[in-house]
Amino acid sequence: MKKTLALVFLLALALSCTAPPTNRDLSGTNTAANVAPEKPAAVAMTEADAIAKEKAIWETIKTKDYEAFGNMLAEEQVEVIDIGVNDKAASIAGVKQFEPSEVIFSDWKYLPIDKDAVIVSYTANYKGKMEGKEFPAQTVRASSAWVNRAGKWVAIFHQECPLKPPMAQPAAPKTPVKPVASPSVAATTAAPGTDPIANEKMVWDLFKSKNYDAFANLLAADFLEIEPDGVYDKAGSVKGVSMMDATKFVLSDFKTVNIDADAALVTYVATEPKMAPKGERHSTIWVNRDGKWQGLLHHGGTPVAMKPATPKASASPSATVK
Repeated sequence: MKKTLALVFLLALALSCTAPPTNRDLSGTNTAANVAPEKPAAVAMTEADAIAKEKAIWETIKTKDYEAFGNMLAEEQVEVIDIGVNDKAASIAGVKQFEPSEVIFSDWKYLPIDKDAVIVSYTANYKGKMEGKEFPAQTVRASSAWVNRAGKWVAIFHQECPLKPPMAQPAAPKTPVKPVASPSVAATTAAPGTDPIANEKMVWDLFKSKNYDAFANLLAADFLEIEPDGVYDKAGSVKGVSMMDATKFVLSDFKTVNIDADAALVTYVATEPKMAPKGERHSTIWVNRDGKWQGLLHHGGTPVAMKPATPKASASPSATVK
C-alpha cells in the first residue's frame, strides 16, 4: 500500500478483529443428519498467490480503481506510514493523491502466519506524482499481512520504511570485551500472552537489561525483521539488538489489531534522544504457536514525519509493475 511521504510511506495494509467464521457449504446436505457439511479447513494462500495479491492492489492504485482498492482491504486494516497510522478510510483517501508511473518489485519473502493469514515482504522502487507533482524515484522496504475473511483474502496491514545501505560493522575492540552474562530466561521472563502491547514492552525491557537469550526465546523460529538497512532472520535480529543501546528508548502511541484468533499486531512509536526528532514507527505481529505466543514479524525504521512533506506512497501501487 502506498501513501504520501508525508502522505506516504505507508504502502498499504496490520487489526482488532474477530476470528473468521467457519466456512460451510450450503449448496448440499448431509444425507445422514440433513445438515450442511463443513468445508475442508482453509489453508494459507500460496507464495505465488500472495505476491499476485500484493501486485494487484498496487495495480488498483495505478488504474485509479479506488473501489477495487477498498474492496481488497479488511474493515480493520491499518497502514503504518511516516505521518501516522491510517485506518481503511484514511488509506483510501491517501492513495487518491498518489499516481504511480512505474513500480519495480524485488526481494520477495513469504511468511505464513497460520492457515488463515500470511505475510509478504519486498522491496519496491517507484516513481510518479503526488498531489499532481512529480517526485524522485523512491525505494522502500515493505511488508503486508493478508487474512482470510469468510473465504475472501484481504489486506489487513501494510508498512514501509526507506531503504538504506547496511550499517558499517563496528571495528573489533583491541581488548576483547567480556560478554555480559544473561540472567536465567525462566527467572526473568514472564510468558507472553494475548496482549501484544504487554508482550512488546517485555521485549524492550529485555533489550534494556541486555538479556538477549530471553529475547531470542520470545521469537518464533521463522521470525523475520524488516529494517531500512536490511531484512533479518531470528539469529540476525538477536545479533543486531545486542549492538543497540536501548536504555533511553521511550515507547508511545500503541495501537493493536487482532488478525485472527491466533495472531495480533501492535504498532507504536519508539523515540530516543539521538534519533530523528519524532522517532520511528515500529510494528510487531505476535502469533500463538502450540499454545505459546511468539514474535513472528517486526517492521521498524519508519521515520515519524514532523509534517506532510515530500511525496511518497502507501498501500501498493503499480503503473508498470515488474
